Amino acid sequence: MEQKDHTNTVHNFSPTVGQNSFDVSNHETFNGSTVTFNNLCYQVNVKQGLCLRKTIVKEILRDINGIMRPGMNAIMGPTGSGKSSLLDILAARKDPTGLKGQVLIDGAPQPTNFKCISGYVVQDDVVMGTLSVRENFQFSAALRLPSTINNKERNERIDQVIKELGLTKVAESKVGTQFIRGVSGGERKRVNIGMELIIDPSVLFLDEPTTGLDASTALAVLLLLQRMSRKGRTIIFSIHQPRYAIFKLFGSLTLLANGRLVYHGPSREALDYFSSIGYICEAFNNPPDFFLDIINGDSTAMDMQKPTEPDPELALDESDLKKEMSLAENLAEEFTKSIYYKEMMSELNNTSQGKAGDSVSVSRQITYATSFWHQLKWVTKRSFKNLLRNPQASIAQVMVSIILGLIVGAIFFGVENNMAGIQNRVGAMFFLTTNLCFSSISVIELFVLEKKIFIHEYISGYYRIISYFLAKLFVDLVPMRAIPSMIFTVIVYFMIG
Repeated sequence: MEQKDHTNTVHNFSPTVGQNSFDVSNHETFNGSTVTFNNLCYQVNVKQGLCLRKTIVKEILRDINGIMRPGMNAIMGPTGSGKSSLLDILAARKDPTGLKGQVLIDGAPQPTNFKCISGYVVQDDVVMGTLSVRENFQFSAALRLPSTINNKERNERIDQVIKELGLTKVAESKVGTQFIRGVSGGERKRVNIGMELIIDPSVLFLDEPTTGLDASTALAVLLLLQRMSRKGRTIIFSIHQPRYAIFKLFGSLTLLANGRLVYHGPSREALDYFSSIGYICEAFNNPPDFFLDIINGDSTAMDMQKPTEPDPELALDESDLKKEMSLAENLAEEFTKSIYYKEMMSELNNTSQGKAGDSVSVSRQITYATSFWHQLKWVTKRSFKNLLRNPQASIAQVMVSIILGLIVGAIFFGVENNMAGIQNRVGAMFFLTTNLCFSSISVIELFVLEKKIFIHEYISGYYRIISYFLAKLFVDLVPMRAIPSMIFTVIVYFMIG
């Protein structure tokens, strides 16, 4: 198979030195960072059993090394290979418990607040659907950009991001919810990316950016990322099984199998590498499919190396898991013998000299660009807009209160002023109290519906927990709690008399 078809040149961009990250006057080039990681190992404790539960240690990653420069850096592997865990570790979003190794940013230890100053696009949508594209960007800019940036510069930054992402035509359109028709799937994904680009991060991480998109839309999103990488941005993303048109856009490729590194180098040279160890890609076969077939052990490629004759009395009782682990170990061992591995380790050793050996084990912290009152103001503002544009819940709450008030009032209508009337009024008080208590339980729904959005925004340093909680409390208290309770109480009071 001709190898030159798999070339691409997006991985050889050097960052612009001295670029001001918040200079809205010039966005032609960006100060992308080089991310290096050395001897990453990650383990988790897993409990098994029902009654007598025992804890076992599960190895997620072992001896992972690599260098990711400005450009398109893809992490691939089958389900359960550890690609999402590696991405989270590089983005400083993984619990350091059970984590060992070293992650350096431009040769320096990873900052403790790296997850707040880098961009991270999660797999699911985490934007407020009732707000427009511009309003979502305004929210991100208001809470993540430093307070030293004035409104004019902030708006210029928002306009620049909208133009860069090709969202000018839908800038004033709502993103969309289950009840509100909004932008398309590709535009929604670009909005998620734009929420992170607002802060002009040196590194942009993306977890499965093509999830839920058709082939054409997925290609459009990756072409967008490629254009950003050509300006010097460092793009690091995990992806499962892309089409060939997407694969051609990759600069560097990292292949994982059961937590082991089986290839790390230029994507255009991956086919040559596997050919050198005996795996030949068939004509017209998709390279990503070919790589995953090799890792899964069901490749139709010709193994040019003479296989070892198996002992017929052995291996019949071996589980599929052991076979997978054995294959991953063999592929990882082969990679350590390659020129790619030797060159990578030589550069890593030069980069990590004199640096701390366990930089990923330091404590993580969340830093904020704005004050508590500023956060409270913007979260309250967004919550109030969300309530006004999605009034079904509040209207339903009012209607239920009216109906229940009429029912309770009809049951105890016109009671007399005697002992029987007093007993009836006690019963009515019981219904009043019960309604007030149970109507307040629905407040839990607020935090359930916005759980994914809250977790992502809190980890990224948008706002403090207390700011979010108080804002939701203020917005929910009057329209969803006070007004329905007052309506219910007034109806019952005048009907009982």
